[in-house]
Amino acid sequence: MFFKQFYEPRLAQYSYMIACPASGEALVVDPLRDFDLYLAEAEAQRVRITHVTETHIHADFLSGAWGLAQATGAELLLSDEGGPDWLYAFPHIGLRDGNVFQVGNVQVEVLHTPGHTPEHLTFLIKDKAAQNEPVMLLTGDFLFVGDVGRPDLLELAAGVQGTSEPMAKLMYRSLQRIKNLPDHVGLFPGHGAGSACGKALGAVPSSTLGYEKRTNWALQPMDEAAFVGRLLQDPPDPPHYFANMKRWNRSGEKAHGWLSWPRRLSVQEVERMADIAFLVDTREKRAFAGGHIPGSINIQNIRLFTTWAGWLLDYEKPIILVASESDIFELVRALYRIGLDQVVGFFPDVEYWRRTGHPLVELKQITVEALDRALQSAEDILIVDVRESVEYIGGHIPGAISLPGGRLPERMSDLPKTKPLVMYCGSGDRSCIAASLLQREGFENVLNLADGFQAWNRSGYPVEKGRQQALVSESYA
Repeated sequence: MFFKQFYEPRLAQYSYMIACPASGEALVVDPLRDFDLYLAEAEAQRVRITHVTETHIHADFLSGAWGLAQATGAELLLSDEGGPDWLYAFPHIGLRDGNVFQVGNVQVEVLHTPGHTPEHLTFLIKDKAAQNEPVMLLTGDFLFVGDVGRPDLLELAAGVQGTSEPMAKLMYRSLQRIKNLPDHVGLFPGHGAGSACGKALGAVPSSTLGYEKRTNWALQPMDEAAFVGRLLQDPPDPPHYFANMKRWNRSGEKAHGWLSWPRRLSVQEVERMADIAFLVDTREKRAFAGGHIPGSINIQNIRLFTTWAGWLLDYEKPIILVASESDIFELVRALYRIGLDQVVGFFPDVEYWRRTGHPLVELKQITVEALDRALQSAEDILIVDVRESVEYIGGHIPGAISLPGGRLPERMSDLPKTKPLVMYCGSGDRSCIAASLLQREGFENVLNLADGFQAWNRSGYPVEKGRQQALVSESYA
């Protein structure tokens, strides 16, 4: 049996290829929308992709399952569990609990494991050419290394009200069932650390069921009520784009598309489109702060680029990337994976913009020392913590309000334009995004806390813990 795990770091996402060299057949599980990497691997291994499947209707990226199946003539096998509201709307072979299918000498048993989503499947793999014992589980977003999938995305991301607690109870029952499998079975999840599909995912790419029984909190002895209470406690906000992914992956309407190379734009073209396009400056945050094109927002070309693009960009607006030509295809591919297909061009040289007589705008930075002095002298400033609520509860700058950065567009009108705003996060990355977005919307007195809460904490300045008592809007009275 041939086995390969593919990893996409910007989404912290795993997909898989399992092949039988004897028959030359291959199965791909949870493919990305840009499926050329699976075609290349099949060619390298001298096998044909004959089967394509996925564990569930994904919320955090666009699936390539239907497109890959059509490109290769493979059988498309997808869940028919979960009820009529969770059936795929395009042609496929339906999978239900207990079904078994073969990929040469590889046997795949289908387990219905609802909890993260109603239709979720887990695949139990046997290499029949070697033995009759199960070898591994492909668990998707059901069971992770060190954690389990979130049961609240249907409610928080897809807007299906009242589903979080029932889904958490289903998760508990699915876990009890999985505990009966042998300890030696390998566990290969759909995501790793950094994914918003769980709260505390492990960073290692795989585990064993036996190890997870010993270390994963969700597999420890506890009753259903205790499990549900812990699972639903302090969930991180799901990015806005998750709702689109759910809808499009079920309908198949974004299953097909082509990656295209955007062209280099002139200064005049950027100028003309500035009012209708999202200008996304992907440079390092300090370079952006030192001078950027007016109206641009800073989403750095780092691991969280895709997530923050999904949080903040409008699917109906054209996108212009400020980035070097060598980075463009990687960035366009990252956006394509979540359906942001409308990149109309790129502009690589901010200094050239300045040399042609166009102004640059700075984003003011403030050090922790200067912020402490301002607090000591009771200056009239508002400190905004853009980290997740659970981070804020664990420790924050005294007097700061909590406004997670992804929620900023919908809460922007709550913030005053008449006083200085100091934005901060853990290290300054997220707060630079938030500050640049406010600056784009006409907030003129915005400062970013250099190096963020980490620098504040290292310097020994006071820290408060606990929840914010007042509503955000009440804090300005």
